[in-house]
Amino acid sequence: MTGHGIALRRRAALLLALALPLAGCDPAPGGGEASSSAGGGQVAGPEFKPLRFDYLPKLRLNAADIEVQNLYQPDPVADGEHVENLAPEPLDAAVRRMAQDRLIPAGAGGHAVLTIKTASLAARGGQYEGSLEVLLAISRPDGTPGGEAPASAHATRTMNGSSDAAVRAALYDLVKQLMSELNAELEYQVGQTLKDYLVSDAAAPATPQPVQSQDLGGSAAKPAP
Repeated sequence: MTGHGIALRRRAALLLALALPLAGCDPAPGGGEASSSAGGGQVAGPEFKPLRFDYLPKLRLNAADIEVQNLYQPDPVADGEHVENLAPEPLDAAVRRMAQDRLIPAGAGGHAVLTIKTASLAARGGQYEGSLEVLLAISRPDGTPGGEAPASAHATRTMNGSSDAAVRAALYDLVKQLMSELNAELEYQVGQTLKDYLVSDAAAPATPQPVQSQDLGGSAAKPAP
């Protein structure tokens, strides 16, 4: 089998691995409320657990540190509206958590930046539309560019009700789907375009530096939550 064929099979296997654990993060069945309290009174809403990706293979990069920066600025949606603020799991937060869980700085020098270029959730024509686009770039210790790995994901989900619970459940599922596709695509692209910057477990430092996070606007970098 060719190297390209092996890479495609690994990407398909990763998508399957992502789908199984993420299914366990679903809210109450059907996006409805959780069961009522023992007193038979107030009913709690569904629980939306933060998505985690630490069960997936680590991508150990030949860089001394890794930064996440969010450059996304929403554009107007024709015949629709942005709904990022309605999602219980914000897309940019999910990308930062993915970087924290999977991207490991394992080099003595150099710098890696994961840039969030698009993190859009929109409502239009009876559907929710999600779009993610990131770019992982590595520079050498002398500051010169080393390589780049772009990755993107796009997905839609039909609106099933306008209640707060229905909207949040649909957007939560959409974010899960987008992150599943993004994880698979990013790992594939890193293996294709940044393979010379991957470090084996044996060569990785014992205590890697935490992934840094920065939003557009020049705020100081801080460890991702």
